[in-house]
Amino acid sequence: MTKRAEFLAARRGRRLTGPFFLIEALDRADGRGARYGLTVTRKVGNAVERNRIRRRLREAIRTVCGADMASGFDYVIVARRELLTLPFDTLTGELSRRVAKVKASRQAPATPPPGT
Repeated sequence: MTKRAEFLAARRGRRLTGPFFLIEALDRADGRGARYGLTVTRKVGNAVERNRIRRRLREAIRTVCGADMASGFDYVIVARRELLTLPFDTLTGELSRRVAKVKASRQAPATPPPGT
């Protein structure tokens, strides 16, 4: 994802918070492949630290979590400073767990309200 409008649209989707990052996931309902965007604000640190966080997240998605992402979803990952010193295996575990929650929420059948 590269366009500002795509990032803003993802804000309308499901939001999962954690100690290291926030994931916003929007179901595009088009069945095409999953897309992701990374946000690292200037509050996090200087440019070197922000770029290191982006590289770590991209590598975690490429090696472990990319296959777990549900097709037809847009994911925006908003990183926090703690991600900089987090061990890589912990990062991939946290990211996989959060992405799996998004995927499970999509596959869960809708239950009718009680009393109908």
